[in-house]
Amino acid sequence: MIAAISAHPYLFWLTLGGVLLVAEMLGTGGWLLWCAVAAVITGVASWVAPLSIEWQGVCFAVLTVLSAFLWWRWLTRRNSVNRPANALNQRGQALIGRELVLDEALVDGRGNARVGDSRWPVVADTSLPAGSRVVVIAIEGITLRVKAR
Repeated sequence: MIAAISAHPYLFWLTLGGVLLVAEMLGTGGWLLWCAVAAVITGVASWVAPLSIEWQGVCFAVLTVLSAFLWWRWLTRRNSVNRPANALNQRGQALIGRELVLDEALVDGRGNARVGDSRWPVVADTSLPAGSRVVVIAIEGITLRVKAR
């Protein structure tokens, strides 16, 4: 077994990459994917340019850390752009800055507005006619504070 690995180390790395991909499919949350990618790249590199077993291990370790770091960095950037901070389970916070069209008039600055498939209580400083374009400027409990556009 050791003799076969020594004679064809790229097969070891490609097999390890496949085993790690199978383990990833069983549900590890994404981390084994990057180890598998590093193993496959190490296997291809050792096939193209024969490396000693020590350099193969170093290559695998560096590629694993690098790929996991790049994945983490991409994921945190993506999540920070798409979601406001501390808005978990606070649907109204995501509506701040959104433009709405009133489908009914606000009488004395109070009424309801349709947002998607739901209706929200709305409050404004003045009365507004139906069809007015408004922007959500704040959320007060379950009431949206709006101003005319």
